[in-house]
Amino acid sequence: MARLFGTDGVRGIAGSELTPELAINIGRAAAAVLTGKTHHRPTVLIGMDTRISGDMLASALSAGFCSVGADVMLAGVVPTPAIAYLTKKYGCDAGVVISASHNPMEFNGIKIFNGDGYKLPDETENEIEALILDTPEKLVMATGADMGRVRSVDSAVKDYVDYIKTACTQDLSGLKVLFDCANGASSATAPLLFKELGIDAHFVSCQPDGTNINKDCGSTHIEKLSRLVKDGGFDCGIAFDGDADRCLAVDNNGEIVDGDKIIAILATRMKQDGKLKQDTAVATVMSNLGFIKHMEKRGIKVVTTAVGDRYVLEEMRAKGYNLGGEQSGHVILSDFATTGDGQLTAVALMNYFAKEKDKKVSDFNSCYSKYPQVLINIKTTAEGKAKYKTDEYIEGFIEAKQQQLMGRGRVLVRLSGTEPLIRVMVEGQDLQQINDIAKEIRDKIESRLSL
Repeated sequence: MARLFGTDGVRGIAGSELTPELAINIGRAAAAVLTGKTHHRPTVLIGMDTRISGDMLASALSAGFCSVGADVMLAGVVPTPAIAYLTKKYGCDAGVVISASHNPMEFNGIKIFNGDGYKLPDETENEIEALILDTPEKLVMATGADMGRVRSVDSAVKDYVDYIKTACTQDLSGLKVLFDCANGASSATAPLLFKELGIDAHFVSCQPDGTNINKDCGSTHIEKLSRLVKDGGFDCGIAFDGDADRCLAVDNNGEIVDGDKIIAILATRMKQDGKLKQDTAVATVMSNLGFIKHMEKRGIKVVTTAVGDRYVLEEMRAKGYNLGGEQSGHVILSDFATTGDGQLTAVALMNYFAKEKDKKVSDFNSCYSKYPQVLINIKTTAEGKAKYKTDEYIEGFIEAKQQQLMGRGRVLVRLSGTEPLIRVMVEGQDLQQINDIAKEIRDKIESRLSL
């Protein structure tokens, strides 16, 4: 049977793939594994985004946890990073977020954090999965007084907002900002947070109805925000995704400030303030070469990892770095958070926007020019992926194309971890040249794999 846990928990179409029965079993198995590790009656904090399926899955998860003797605290609609923070604050043994992040509303997901607010390691997820798929008979149902209880937590939103406010170090009252809440979890927190910080804050896509999360809004559909910011005379705009663990920005001209630019802005100022540990930022292999060269000129080292915020965080924890993230807007500020946090990132950015009042946000955004990138997806099969891995001729051909760029660009070819695709990315200063190289690599791979 296929693995349940992907790189970011369990996901699928709610009701058909991610069913109540599966949610019950995840709750039971997770509680059993936690009980084995903690040796006491565990308590689990559950939060969710605004999807219509959230209530169904929260009820099923709660039933699963309680059926094997775990207590449940329901936080309601809160961002993913709020659960990561509050799990530790409330002394819970685990936190669960019901969300499919930036995906359409028919999808949902289950993501589990440990008691320290970090995503579960692979080995713990494997234990949970094995109980569900291989040895469900090992699960012991609770009876009588051993059964778990469920209670609501009314203070979750306020406790999280109060914590994020502590990251604000400047007077933000001079900023006029438009926030796009994606009709998602930040709708519950952003209006309270940013108005209390004194910002002239305005909001769009902040009226969730259970079905409009991420629909033509948020960080994956930022065009509307760009237009509104430019036409409305805002200093900048901030767009969150459905569970608010990431954000993108737009400057006063409506130009996008992507994750690379956000990291560059934060890293430069943190280094100036002596707060960037080891003068290093962590990014992924997809980060733009213009970003990397810009950082090098400012004496900032960039360490790259595989694509995925969990790999960025693993590198940060292993080496003691305190800033990392992805182009997509997952930014991890580990002095404050154990996961990406869009609202925390927004506060950190606005600290610097407010501090340098003589600059417009477009001045920050023009810190470097991005190298053009060409992306091509090649459809393949599991067999094709396996053949690609062992084909030394393709490897040599790709290396030759890298040498052709002579330090003025780069080639990245990787297997998708979630789809039947081989992804080709070529980056460089000459758009025609990188287009030609990308197509040559595609053609060579297709001919070698007989696609």
